[in-house]
Amino acid sequence: MMRYELYYWPTIQGRGEYVRLTLEEADADYLDVARRGAGEARMMAMMTSRRLDTPPFAPPFLKAGSLVIAQVANILLYLGARHGLAPKAEAGRLWVHQLQLTIADLVVEIHDTHHPLGPTLYYEDQRPQARTRAGEFWTSRVPKFLGYFEDRIARQGPYLTGRRVTYADLSLFQIVEGLRYAFPHRMKRFERRTPRLLDLHARVAARPRIAAYLASERRIPFNTDGIFRHYPALDK
Repeated sequence: MMRYELYYWPTIQGRGEYVRLTLEEADADYLDVARRGAGEARMMAMMTSRRLDTPPFAPPFLKAGSLVIAQVANILLYLGARHGLAPKAEAGRLWVHQLQLTIADLVVEIHDTHHPLGPTLYYEDQRPQARTRAGEFWTSRVPKFLGYFEDRIARQGPYLTGRRVTYADLSLFQIVEGLRYAFPHRMKRFERRTPRLLDLHARVAARPRIAAYLASERRIPFNTDGIFRHYPALDK
């Protein structure tokens, strides 16, 4: 198998973490480019290169041989088919891709809890709006999204599509991890409503390659620069 090159910011989990989890579960040979030497400069150069026919708009993006693939769901659609982390049948692959796109929608909403007015402003510039957005997120959006995934696991179980893990399960694991970090109090109160989702989270965490990754230095700690940010004022 080829050696993949993953391009993403070197100090945050962010959207790149969904790709990292899939590469780790697949036991793929990959280089996290921006975390080495002048890798971040290489990443920026690729985004502005005139030699690429398919230049990425933003990280993360994956170089696989001559292919340069951007957008998390697009990258995972490619990796899932190559590494047994998606169904073989077209209908099944599209279904897992659909689940991943729904997770992508949730990731945007999570980010907007602390930056509701836009990413170019600091959190400190939009605290009142963030408090309002975080409240609405937990009152309305979390029950809708996590309730949907809870129902899917109840119908198919123990993973989202049955007995075999897919990249969407790995991404859903990351959602639970991130919400526990960013909103420990709110998430603790909510978790009783999604027991099957918590079982899936524990099942993914116990997978040997994922467990080894989580215990390694390759796993970047959560921090207040990524998508999941812990601000106590939003976690009440």
